[in-house]
Amino acid sequence: MSLAIFDLDNTLLAGDSDYLWGRFLVEQGLVDADVYARENQRFMHEYETGVLDILEFLEFTLRPLVELGPQRLETLHRQFMQDKIEPIILPAGRALIEEHRARGDTPLIVTATNRFVTAPIARALGIEHLIATEPAEVDGHYTGQVAGTPSFREGKVTRLTDWLRAHGENLAGSHFYSDSHNDLPLLEMVEHPVAVDPDETLAAHAEAKGWPRITLRQGPTPQSMP
Repeated sequence: MSLAIFDLDNTLLAGDSDYLWGRFLVEQGLVDADVYARENQRFMHEYETGVLDILEFLEFTLRPLVELGPQRLETLHRQFMQDKIEPIILPAGRALIEEHRARGDTPLIVTATNRFVTAPIARALGIEHLIATEPAEVDGHYTGQVAGTPSFREGKVTRLTDWLRAHGENLAGSHFYSDSHNDLPLLEMVEHPVAVDPDETLAAHAEAKGWPRITLRQGPTPQSMP
């Protein structure tokens, strides 16, 4: 049995769940539309260009979790899943997950997006194991702080290493699927790195390394990219 590790945003999803959560909050009138739209776009650009300050980003994105109570958040997330996430779950992504299950592999999502946003998405994909950035909680309420290491860039390696130790697992025969150059530290760590609809930087790196490149956006099953 080997691990089949998946990035989430723009890999198994045809979009970014963190960004879409911000858009959703704007549409619901729960945050300042101009400020949130501007900052959300800025952070997305910084992520894509590899200069994102993850702690600044998390301070911004976790603030609404503090201001909205647990029950309201649960209701909002159900609507968010229906309106924003279910339409962008890629059928070929589901097929890839099931392909690995059929081999006896264990699927695992490793994402920088926080657990509040991503845990219901992992459940919708039928994936039990999730490593995500952990929002700190006290007495069932979010504090706006981060618990432990954010699972971003090298932090994904740190968090995965901790998970492997806790679960008695290793990376023998492991795959990791990602779209982003921000995931190069973890891609370099696994036995079988795979670039999925990769950004320009990752595409060039994958070509130089001879890594497979696939798309999950052209039909119901994964397809090789030229």
